[in-house]
Amino acid sequence: MSLFATVSSALTDSVAAVAETTQPVAQELSVWDLCVEGGFIMIPLLILSIMCIYIFVERAMAINKASQEDASFMKRIKDYIHEGEIESAQNLCKKNGSPYARLIAKGISRIGRPMGDVLVTIENTGNLEIANLSKGLPWLATTAAGAPMLGFLGTVMGMVDAFYNLASAGSSANIDVLAGGIYEALVTTVAGLIVGIIALFAYNYLVARINKVMNMLEAKTMEFMDLLNEPAQ
Repeated sequence: MSLFATVSSALTDSVAAVAETTQPVAQELSVWDLCVEGGFIMIPLLILSIMCIYIFVERAMAINKASQEDASFMKRIKDYIHEGEIESAQNLCKKNGSPYARLIAKGISRIGRPMGDVLVTIENTGNLEIANLSKGLPWLATTAAGAPMLGFLGTVMGMVDAFYNLASAGSSANIDVLAGGIYEALVTTVAGLIVGIIALFAYNYLVARINKVMNMLEAKTMEFMDLLNEPAQ
C-alpha cells in the first residue's frame, strides 16, 4: 500500500506540473505599451494632456497671487484720500500690484467726476482683470469635451481595422484576431476619458477660484465707493 501511495503521489505531482506548464501566462502591459498600442490618436491626446497641465499650473499660480489680500490696504487708501494725498494713494496702488489695487487706482484717477462715471470705470477695469485671469480656460473646456471624442474616434477606427483583419483572415480567422484589435481600439477611449475628466475638474476648480476673486473685487469696489461718499474727518 505504501508503494502504491508513493506512485499515486508521484503521478499526481507530475500531472499538476504538466498542467501548470500548459496554463497560459498572462502578459503584463506597461503604460507605455498601452500608449503605443493606441495608435496615432494618442499623440493629440498626449499634447492636450500636457497643455492642460501647463494651463492649470500657470493659471492656479496667477489666481492664487491675485487672491492674496492686504488687510491694511483700504484703510491706508482711506487715510490718503481724506488727507488729500492722491498721489500717495496712487503710489500705494502701484506698489501693491494686485487686481483690486489696479481697480482702486483707476477709481482714484477719476476722483472729481460723477460717481456713476467712477463706478463704470472701475467695473470696466474689473472685467478686464477677470478676463486676464481667465486666459487659457477655454482650452481646458475644449479639452474636457474634445478629448473623449478623440478617444471614441480612435476606438471606432480601431474597431474598423479589427473587423477588416477578421474578414481578411478568411477561414483562418479566430477570436484572437478580433480580441487583439478590440483591446487596442479601447485604449484610446480610456485615454480620452482620462484626459477629459482631468481637464473638466481643472476647469471647474479654476472657475471657482476666479469667482472668489471676482467677489473680492466687487467688495473692494463697494468699499471704495462708500469711501468716496464719506465726509472727510
